Amino acid sequence: MKRYRFIILFLFCIFNANMLDAQELTQTIRGNVNDMVSNQPLFAATIAIYDDSTMISAAVTDDKGMFRIEKLPVGRYTVVTSYVGYRSVVLPDQIVNSAREIVLSVKMEELPVEIGEVQVRGTGQKGNAMNKLAFVSARTFSVEESERYAGSRGDPARMASNFAGVQGNDDSNNDLIIRGNSPLGVLWRLEGINIPNPNHFGVSGTTGGPVTILNNKVLSVSDFLTGAFPAEFGNGIAGVFDLKMRNGNNEKHEYSAQLGFLGTELLAEGPVNRNHHSSYLLAYRYSTLSIFKSLGIQIGTDAIPKYEDLSFRLNFPFKNQGNLAVFGIGGNSAIDILASEQDQPGDEIYGFEAMDEHFRTGVGVVGVKYTKSLGTQSLLNLTAASSFEHQSNHLDKVYREVVNNRYVIDSIMFSHNGFHNNQFKQSLIANLDKKLSRKVTLKTGLVLDLYTFDMLDSIFNDVLERHVIRLNYKGPALLSQPYAQVKLNSSENLSLTAGIHGLFLNLENNLSKSVEPRFGLKYRISTQHYLGYGFGLHSQMLPSYIYFSRVTHDDGSSSIPNAGLDLIKSIHNVLTWDYSLNPYLRIKTEAYYQHLYNVPVEAVPSSYSSLDEGHDLSRFFPDSLVNTGTGRNMGMEFTLEKFFHKSYFLLFTASLYDARRTGSDGKLYNAVFNGRYIFNALGSKVFSWGDKSRSTLTLGGKLTMAGGKRYTPIDLNASQIAGEAVYFDKQRNSMQFSDYFRADVKLNYSLNTRKVTHEIGLDIVNVTNHRNILKQTYVPGSNDPVREKYQLGMLPLFYYRLDF
Repeated sequence: MKRYRFIILFLFCIFNANMLDAQELTQTIRGNVNDMVSNQPLFAATIAIYDDSTMISAAVTDDKGMFRIEKLPVGRYTVVTSYVGYRSVVLPDQIVNSAREIVLSVKMEELPVEIGEVQVRGTGQKGNAMNKLAFVSARTFSVEESERYAGSRGDPARMASNFAGVQGNDDSNNDLIIRGNSPLGVLWRLEGINIPNPNHFGVSGTTGGPVTILNNKVLSVSDFLTGAFPAEFGNGIAGVFDLKMRNGNNEKHEYSAQLGFLGTELLAEGPVNRNHHSSYLLAYRYSTLSIFKSLGIQIGTDAIPKYEDLSFRLNFPFKNQGNLAVFGIGGNSAIDILASEQDQPGDEIYGFEAMDEHFRTGVGVVGVKYTKSLGTQSLLNLTAASSFEHQSNHLDKVYREVVNNRYVIDSIMFSHNGFHNNQFKQSLIANLDKKLSRKVTLKTGLVLDLYTFDMLDSIFNDVLERHVIRLNYKGPALLSQPYAQVKLNSSENLSLTAGIHGLFLNLENNLSKSVEPRFGLKYRISTQHYLGYGFGLHSQMLPSYIYFSRVTHDDGSSSIPNAGLDLIKSIHNVLTWDYSLNPYLRIKTEAYYQHLYNVPVEAVPSSYSSLDEGHDLSRFFPDSLVNTGTGRNMGMEFTLEKFFHKSYFLLFTASLYDARRTGSDGKLYNAVFNGRYIFNALGSKVFSWGDKSRSTLTLGGKLTMAGGKRYTPIDLNASQIAGEAVYFDKQRNSMQFSDYFRADVKLNYSLNTRKVTHEIGLDIVNVTNHRNILKQTYVPGSNDPVREKYQLGMLPLFYYRLDF
């Protein structure tokens, strides 16, 4: 009873703190304004702060491009930056609280013709990508968005599943299905570095996982692209996350602590040397799921996942317009899923049937980035980084049968299967941005990735009654990616971009290469209305372990038949119409056609295609592959977005698409990701009260409907003979699970006191407890061997955060 009295007293003190502090609560917005290409500071740029349509305050930059606006009342504002001869930049939804300063870094794009009048209001379009070479299928996203969207869990990937053309209908992990493509085609970048899968419990070669390693509190405004990428992006055919990290506060020390379902977090930032404007930023998280498991909250597994992650950035500006940044992210995770402890068939959605699994993963990236302005027309970026990814799994086979719907264990075969995958990469990136004139800019660069592999995998073959080595390789590989892209602003309304990207993979004395043209066009019908077109050839290497997988022959010998496989290639065509009805309401539609070729399929005639892989957190070991498969994805997308204004926002996206591919038998099949449609509707409303809006309550929600994932029916007779699932090859992806539906609700209460901001949040995922099907499994020895496994039910995610 005393414990509950303490909790009640604690909450009473928080909710009534504003009554004890009558002083007006204010905060500072400050930062810098620079040219987008050369990074030169812009002197006398205007920064205006708006509360809806009312200008609250304004400032101009000094000769170093710096600005400061002090004593701004706490609240939510739009920041508009304007400068003669440049396009305005609009930064909506800037949340000003009492605990933390807002530090902005604004990049402005020069107009092709100089103008003499400054349009302060309504000249910039919200939501467009920071990368001005991306004319289609690209948008920016912020940390606030990843926290605001119901069901996003603070995860950039889950947040992106709300965008048009993106399907995230697997509650157990954050795989992204972009326009019917496999999630294997998603490229993750951090500070210009191509990085490994940034998720806990990620499986070799995949791009998703149950829990992200990325801490959104250390991220800056970043870009997400879904097609026809600019020339600087390579080794991805589906989508790109181009992530940027923010700098820590270089004037004052600030801290944040959070306890929540997904972990206990600590964050610290502040100046290293105030006189030199250097700063540090550090965030750490440790899993707390064991606490919630003890409360009976279902998290998709009876096992207790353990993980921790760390993110940091050190920033050191120089007086000669140079800057040095040291950055990194990393995480470790472990889980033991024990079938031997299950007494009956259940809803375990992770792990393997009838296996005791001991799974370990680790990911890390550390880099050094040097940026230097070369006069007023050029900017040089040099980055060196090291990264690693590690997965290991040890599996023991549990032999059991089902009696009266309960498992009876017969025996356990230890070391039935096991693998480890270690992949190290040394990266060097150099790029140069240069203004050739007011109308023409050039971006050119080179990406070098030197891989080192260490892989071993063995599995017990019940027919041969011995272990078979599926993978055993140690060696290097070199991936080289030069690129160049030119942008021409022929007039204030017409922009063209053309580029070329090269991808060269040296692996096992084999050279795979691709020379890829890229093209884009953007025509501004008016300031808030434009048409765009994008074209590009894109290619990608396979998950590295596929090249070295071994095939065992009847005589006991083995070979590596896939070492000489070529790159998967894809041609993107995208047409965009974007219209802002007013500064806060936007309509966007896109139509696309994607042709894939050089797709690996089996050498013997079959329906198999590697375009169906990359889901269910699983690896794949097909037999000998050849690059003769094809695929095609086409569709239309619609977005209606009401940006945050008058205390609420709305987002509605609709996507209709068709994804098909061929096998080596030459027949056209549905892709496993061909759900045909996706609808998302989400929004939130902020209610404020108290002196100067010290207290706010946010109510948000989300509805998602999507076509179910396709699957292949199980051949029951063949499966009973084999003792494991065997599928009808000629009926590949002919069946489809029922449609996916999910409703999420988000509640958030925030309280500002003089030096501290309290925030309490509750995100209820699948509030209706709808039973969505995840996959079909085969349970040998059961009266009902073919079973459907369901996704997560209702999942409450709670957190309490303290900023000070």
